[in-house]
Amino acid sequence: MLKKIICLLSAALFVVVTAVSSSAVSIPDVSARSAVLYCKETGQVIAEKDSRKIMSMASTTKIMTSVIALETDKPDMIVEITQEMVNVEGTSSGLRTGDKITLTDLVYCMLLESGNDAANAVAVALSGSLEEFARLMNKKAAEIGMADTSFVTPSGLDDKNHYTTAYDMALLTSYALDNDDFVEICSQTSYVTEFIDSEKQITLYNHNRLLREYEGCIGVKTGFTKKSGRCLVSAAKRGDVTLVAVTLNAGDDWNDHRKMLDYGFSCVDSEKIDAEMSSVMIPVVGSEIVSVRVSSISADIPYIKNEENSFTKEIFLEKFLYAPVNAGDIVGYVRFYNNGRFIKQMSLTAAEAADASVKEKINLWDRIIGFFDRW
Repeated sequence: MLKKIICLLSAALFVVVTAVSSSAVSIPDVSARSAVLYCKETGQVIAEKDSRKIMSMASTTKIMTSVIALETDKPDMIVEITQEMVNVEGTSSGLRTGDKITLTDLVYCMLLESGNDAANAVAVALSGSLEEFARLMNKKAAEIGMADTSFVTPSGLDDKNHYTTAYDMALLTSYALDNDDFVEICSQTSYVTEFIDSEKQITLYNHNRLLREYEGCIGVKTGFTKKSGRCLVSAAKRGDVTLVAVTLNAGDDWNDHRKMLDYGFSCVDSEKIDAEMSSVMIPVVGSEIVSVRVSSISADIPYIKNEENSFTKEIFLEKFLYAPVNAGDIVGYVRFYNNGRFIKQMSLTAAEAADASVKEKINLWDRIIGFFDRW
């Protein structure tokens, strides 16, 4: 386990500048009224179309509802479905009053079948009412940085005060994709929900065609109401790069997303950044070997072509180690950045071993014997 760490042993070690353009290109050839293409790792907008325009977002709302559900400390919480929960218009996942289902399975119902009943069930179970849950949603939105978003319903049913922007939805989705459980659920094409104390089962099917039709697609959520039109949030990962595409009120969203993601992957590359550690030694206490070397590593750091990109790294190491030390033991970590934004963290390990000295072994044995002698 890491103890005291020394910080910033090495920083700002490598800079790449490819070009001077720093603004996202316009994408007028999509059908959506509002759209954005966002690189999760770099935090950069690659392309956009009125991405800060206030719009309604239909069932893509359930991304937020799912995030809140998955961030509780009780994913296996059993929810008993009430009439209040299922008394909602729109898409249903087939829940009935008296059903008992886990909170996690309710998230499956939301992200695959887009069940409004499941969204209401999560809201009432966690907060007691839709109104209280909306406060949770807006608090989380503020934490994420969704400055132009207001949540009213957990399901995405239309309301004049329920709105967002394509850019804000990209921020939300990028945040959600840091949760492994969220990624696991939204990337499933189907799932069988089993109920507690019942033989009832429901097979859920994901309506996101891109999961089957686009290479690397890992989600995320469809949405539709008459007011909102067709809304879609998708994400695709290739190598170390994850792209998020959002379209609001689109006539041809599937093709919009294919074009956007194809364009995005053509704009992204990666640079191999080394953490050269061969000259770095960490002192060892309790060994005839006074210090051990640290293994060098490298990482592929994604960047957007035709943008200014500044790659830096920070290295954190133990001040000293206690013997015995084995080759491969974790002795610190390195954090990689692009333009000051954290990209990736990797462990640093000892390149060689250091056994405890004979004297230390004898002293340890004497202490053990002495402990039992006192008894």
